Amino acid sequence: MSKVLIVADAQKGPAESLLLAIAQSNPLTEVNICGVSELYSGALAPGGAIVCPLTLDLPSDLVFPGQDVYRFCGNVSAARDRVSQELLFPVGDGNFWLPVVLTAKGPLYAEAIGGEADKQSGELSYSQPVHLSDVWRQQLYELAYRLLNLLNAPPATYLMQFGFVGERICFDRLWPFPAAPAIASVGVQVPDLFVCHWFCLTNKPIYDMQICSAVT
Repeated sequence: MSKVLIVADAQKGPAESLLLAIAQSNPLTEVNICGVSELYSGALAPGGAIVCPLTLDLPSDLVFPGQDVYRFCGNVSAARDRVSQELLFPVGDGNFWLPVVLTAKGPLYAEAIGGEADKQSGELSYSQPVHLSDVWRQQLYELAYRLLNLLNAPPATYLMQFGFVGERICFDRLWPFPAAPAIASVGVQVPDLFVCHWFCLTNKPIYDMQICSAVT
């Protein structure tokens, strides 16, 4: 197996979870975690490594699968405009995430994740599953499918952030990797979203995702 370079921001939790997922699946793989500043400074070059960015703040000359999708995701206002104009969906702010595991054979939709701010610190904590009505699920699945198809997105684990406008779902933004909310899946969903991401990047099959019976 090739070397793997995980590019992370200040939030190290997702990077450490992905590192663990890789170690469990491919224990002989050499995995390095680097900060964005190391890439910008040229202190660390990707070389022949598989590059796994877990941040949108990336050098423009970094080459990796899905870089066009990352650029779309990095401009939230432009992304909302495209969703509103081309997909005719409402847009707005939200603290919910739909994980979409896009395999080579098509998408698998995981249980939604919710975020709640701590009253003192204001930091978000995340939980999975969030139970949604079938009507909302169908709206989410339709939007996610059409959006990833529009972007010609490569296999990966995506988080579509959303909220609610009356009885309708509204699109907030798209994360092209398992961002911080995905940590809620660790120990709750099998396989968790970081394992799913690694399997997508290495073209390993994923047949199903389940919430642990102890959680339900």
